[in-house]
Amino acid sequence: MKDKDVHMQEVLFEMRRVGNSVRVSAIDPITNIEVTIIGDPRFGEEALKRTAMRKLKYVIAKRREQE
Repeated sequence: MKDKDVHMQEVLFEMRRVGNSVRVSAIDPITNIEVTIIGDPRFGEEALKRTAMRKLKYVIAKRREQE
């Protein structure tokens, strides 16, 4: 399964400034899978959220392959 085949109804985000970086957590409330990325705040909130969501979709797809 490819990560682009993963469709989620809702994703919860948490963004926290840590020094000169931003820690972004993305959580799928259905599966309770959570991923975290660290990014540069200059990229902006939307770009950081997109990156975290891409990683979340990747992790969900990999777990489904293993089942």
